[in-house]
Order: sequence, then structure tokens, then C-alpha cells
Amino acid sequence: MALSDLLYPDNPKRRQELIHLHQELLDCMSTNFQATNELAGVLNEHLGCTITHIQMRESSTVKENCDIIIQAMSEIQHQVQKIDSDMKEKLEPVLYQKLYDIKEPELEKIAIAHKIFSILLGEVTSTAGMVAIKLLGSNLLTLTVSKLISLLAQIGASVLGGISITVLGLGIEMILHAILGAVERNQLLAAVRSYEQHLAEFKAASEKYQHAIREVTSLVRQQVQ
Repeated sequence: MALSDLLYPDNPKRRQELIHLHQELLDCMSTNFQATNELAGVLNEHLGCTITHIQMRESSTVKENCDIIIQAMSEIQHQVQKIDSDMKEKLEPVLYQKLYDIKEPELEKIAIAHKIFSILLGEVTSTAGMVAIKLLGSNLLTLTVSKLISLLAQIGASVLGGISITVLGLGIEMILHAILGAVERNQLLAAVRSYEQHLAEFKAASEKYQHAIREVTSLVRQQVQ
């Protein structure tokens, strides 16, 4: 047993708690990687985008993996904004406004969007207009993604950012064993509190993000069936 554990018996428990929270964070990040790839796949297949799929890097830090997701999400935002700009350019102002008018029937909006994509891309899938309207008319990219990007940036900049995503890697050992006694205890408590705060916000935002993506992808699957 380390000297610090003799002086502060709760340290081993805190260490296990920190490792558990770390794993929760990684599980949440992994799900976001999958959801982001799923949305990118829909955009690539139906709206003519070329968004690269992403993968967690086990040899990298939390911050480096946060940056990978942020870059992919930012690219998705950029592509959807471009789609909106193309529609605005090709459509008459009255028709463009219909796309965002909550009083307009959704089927009519989808028909308008599908016609424009037929012009922009040539041959398009039957779900292209539906996917476009679902993305443009929801708060997925205006609120949900922006919130998640902000939280990922905060996590990357926090004490968590420099930790290797491998639980037993050097990063976690640096937090657990770098210092002794009261200083180590304070460091552990601070790290646990930081994890708890960031993880609570991150999990809530991630659930909204993943739910919004499921809405889009489930519609696509229904059309294919």
C-alpha cells in the first residue's frame, strides 16, 4: 500500500471511482463516434456529401479524440449549411420560405427539396428530400451539435484532456501516482469532481444528439423497407 493510502484510506476508493468515471466518458465518446459516422453515412449516400468517417484512437488522449469528433461535427454543420445555401440560391424566395414554414405540409416541403436535389445532383435517392427537410427543419445542427461541440472543447481543455483514453495508460497513472499525501488527495478529489461535472453535461447533450440522429436514420430505414 502506498504511503498516501495509509495517510488517507479513502484514496483507493477515489482512484477506482476516477477510473469508473473515465470509462463512462470513453463509452459516451465511443457512442458519439458511432452516431456521427451514421449521420455522415446518410449525408454521403443521400445528399451527395463526402464526409470522412472517424475512429477513436486508443493511443491518443481524451483531447485528441475530442478534436476528432469536433472536426467531423463541424464538417457536418458546414455541409448542411451549404445545402441550405444551394436551396436558397436555386429556389424562388417564396418556395424557400416554405421549407421553414411550420404551417406548410411536410410532404410539400419534401417534394420541393427533392426537386432541387434532382437538379443539383442529377440522380438522387427517393429519400433525399426527406433527409434534407429533416435536417434543415430540426435543431440538430443549430442547437444540439453546437452544444456538444462546446462541451467537447471544454473537456479537451480540462484536466481530463491530457489523459490517455486507455484506462490503464500513462495518463491515468500520472493523476493517481504523481504526488503524495494531502496534495494527491486534493488532486484526486478535484479530478473526480471535474469528471462528474463534465460527464453529467456531456451525457445529457450526447443523448439529445444521438436521439436526433436516430430520428433521421429511422426515417431512412423506413423508406428503404
